[in-house]
Amino acid sequence: MTPSRSFVLICTVGVFCFISYNMVRMPVLSLFAESLGADPEQIGLVVSVSTLTGVLLKLPAGALSDVYGRQMLLRIGVVAFGVPPFVYPFVNDIDTLTCLRVVHGVATAIFAPSALATVAELYRERRGAALGTYTACTQSGALLGPFVGGLVVHHIGFPVTFVIAGLFGCIGMVLFYSLPLNVAAPLVKDKRLMGVWSEMWKGFAAVAQNMKVLVTSITDAAKMLANGALMAFLPLYGVTVGLTPGEVGLLFSVQAATSFFSKPIMGRVSDRVGRRSLILLGLGICVATFVAIPHISMFPLLVVLSAGFGFGEAVVSSSSSALVADSSEVKRLGAGLGMQGMIMDIGHASGPLLAGVLIARLSYEQAFAIIGTVQVMAGVLFWLATRTADR
Repeated sequence: MTPSRSFVLICTVGVFCFISYNMVRMPVLSLFAESLGADPEQIGLVVSVSTLTGVLLKLPAGALSDVYGRQMLLRIGVVAFGVPPFVYPFVNDIDTLTCLRVVHGVATAIFAPSALATVAELYRERRGAALGTYTACTQSGALLGPFVGGLVVHHIGFPVTFVIAGLFGCIGMVLFYSLPLNVAAPLVKDKRLMGVWSEMWKGFAAVAQNMKVLVTSITDAAKMLANGALMAFLPLYGVTVGLTPGEVGLLFSVQAATSFFSKPIMGRVSDRVGRRSLILLGLGICVATFVAIPHISMFPLLVVLSAGFGFGEAVVSSSSSALVADSSEVKRLGAGLGMQGMIMDIGHASGPLLAGVLIARLSYEQAFAIIGTVQVMAGVLFWLATRTADR
C-alpha cells in the first residue's frame, strides 16, 4: 500500500476501535459501576485502572515496536479492542469489573504508541497535520461512542450496549487483518532475547534523558488529569443537576466533536508557527473551562464549557505528540511516543482517583479547583523548561 492508503487504513481502524472503547468507557462505565454498588472512590478506581495498564505497557510496547516493527504490535492491539466488550454482560461485582478493565486497557496501551509512531514515520515533514488528523479520527470514537452508549444504555440497558461496543471493535479488527499496511521494517536486526532487551533498555535510557520529551509529556499528563476526572465524575455530576444519561453522553460527544474538528487544523498551525506556544494556550483553555464546570447546572452552558475543554485538548494534543516525535531519535521514535503515552496515562489514571478522593471529602467545586491548580503548575514547568526552544 502507498503511504496515503496506509494512513487511511490506520485512521479507519482507529475510528471503529475507539468507538468501541468509548462506548464502554463514557458514561456507561461509571453508571455500570454505580449499579453494582460502587462508591465514588471505587468508581474512580474502576475508571482509572485501564489507564494504569497504559502506564505499565505503553513505554515497553513503543520500544518493542522499534525492535519487532509496528505491525505486530498493532495486530495485538486491535484484538484487545474487539474481544473484551463481550465479557462485560457477565460481570456482577466490582472486583471482576476492575480486573476486566485491566485487560481492556491493554488495547490502547499496545495500539496507541505503535499507531502514532507509524503516522509520524509516514509523514515526517508534516507531522503536526498528520498526527492531528489521526488523533481526530480516534477522537471521533470519543465523539460517537459516548453518545451512542448513553442512548443505548438509557433505552435498552447495559448488556446490549456492551455487545454493540464489541461489534464495533470486531469491525476494526477485521479491517486491519484483511488489508496490508505499508510500514517501515524494524531497524533492529537482533531478535534474540538479550538483544531485544538491550535495545529496549537503550530506548528507555534515551527518552528518560530527553528533557523536552519529558516536560512535554508531563504537560500532556496534566491535561489528561482533568480529562480523567471529567470522564469519571461528569456523568454523576450531570445526573445530580438533573441531566439524563443521554444528555451527559452528549456533553462528552460535544467535547469530542470540538476536538475532532480542531485537531487537524491546529496540527497544521503547529507545523507553521511552532508547538510550544500552542501547548501553553491549549492548557490555559483546559484549566479555565474545567474549573468552571462544577459551578454550572444549566445544560446549554455545560455544552459550551464541554466544547471549550475539547478545543483546549485539541490545541495541546495536536502539538504535543508532534513535539515529542520531533525531539526523538528516528530509531527511538516508538520509545519516545511510548514514554509520552506512559506519562500521559499516569495523569489520566490519577484524575479519577484524585477526583474521587477529593469529592468524597470536599465538593465538586473545590476538587476541580485543586486539579486545575495542578494543571497551572505543569504549564509553568513547561514554560520554564522550554524557554530557549523555538519549536
